[in-house]
Amino acid sequence: MQPLEGIKVLDLSRLAPGPFATMIMGDLGADVLIIEAPPGATSEMNRPWAEHDEGRENAFDPLRRNKRSIVLNLKDERGRAVLHALAKEADVLVEGFRPGVIKRLGCDYETLRRINPRIILCSISGYGQDGPYVDQVGHDINYISIAGMLGVIGWPGTPPAIPGNIVADFAGGGLHAAMAIMAALIARHTTGRGQHVDVAMSDGVLYLMASWLKLVLAGGEPPKPGQSFLNGRLPLYNVYETKDGGWISVGSIETKFWRNLCRAMEAEQFAERPFDPAIFEEAKAHFAAKFKTRTRSEWFEILSKEEICAAPVYNLAEALEDAHNLARGMVVELEHPQYGTVRQVGVGPKFSDTPGAVRSLSPTTGEHTDGVLQSIGYSREIIARLKADKVVA
Repeated sequence: MQPLEGIKVLDLSRLAPGPFATMIMGDLGADVLIIEAPPGATSEMNRPWAEHDEGRENAFDPLRRNKRSIVLNLKDERGRAVLHALAKEADVLVEGFRPGVIKRLGCDYETLRRINPRIILCSISGYGQDGPYVDQVGHDINYISIAGMLGVIGWPGTPPAIPGNIVADFAGGGLHAAMAIMAALIARHTTGRGQHVDVAMSDGVLYLMASWLKLVLAGGEPPKPGQSFLNGRLPLYNVYETKDGGWISVGSIETKFWRNLCRAMEAEQFAERPFDPAIFEEAKAHFAAKFKTRTRSEWFEILSKEEICAAPVYNLAEALEDAHNLARGMVVELEHPQYGTVRQVGVGPKFSDTPGAVRSLSPTTGEHTDGVLQSIGYSREIIARLKADKVVA
């Protein structure tokens, strides 16, 4: 058994946040059905980094794993009728359209709850379902800007450092959506009703910044890039280049860890002054020179034995080969009929009694259309007619 076994999820989302939320639910056992648009029905995102072999790219796509797929034209009344039939038996519907689109497609919350009062609709958008920016377009970089996060990343005197699209898309959006959906499922046990969950990625990023925001809310100065407690000002929480061009991250905030670091760096003159601004630049310069005397792996081997908060800065390929990540099951292998062994990232949370799992790789687009339609009472003849009219595929 898995934690979400028996929960049925309809996934109407397209870009990263929604598919990540439903990936989490699928990894934890939910039955996730992707409802895909017919070819040419939606705007395609520019993907200059994508492989030319779309089939291979699809096979390795974690956001589609543990899911089934149908193609459904929701601009056709018959397509909406199929969606409504599916919604009648579903627990959750996830969508990531711009506000107002789901109403035009006939799957807004008022419509859905008349069909199924217990259904939970989760809408994921950049700025939410209301407010001055409700119609504003955007992407991760814009949401982290509005929430103040981009403004604290980087070094003094340089432009803000643009992170990958992890913070707003996946954490502020997808992760918050999965958490909110599960909370709504628990609430349903008490109320007997579903509800509409409004997840704005800009809200999610501000939520993630709660601990940082307390400083400003209490009347303090806003953190600046590279000049605050945990974003580069302190020598004890920083990154240092090594002899081989690699990098080591240091996070020795606690007094005992700082003293151990100073001892390992032959810098005991700083050991009793971890938060003294007078020694910051001198200590960073000393550490920078010292770290240049050995390679990244040599330093990690030394520091990891001395109760010092330190770790090598990996690229993603290196992270996939790290012994600890492998031991924790964070890389899994499945067999694909065309591409052989396919590796994917494992499931994050570990359960002692009902563990999650990667049960299946990404479906091909529309792979389960016939089976899904038959399961809700459509005959082969009607399915063939719907295909001919391009309502399903």
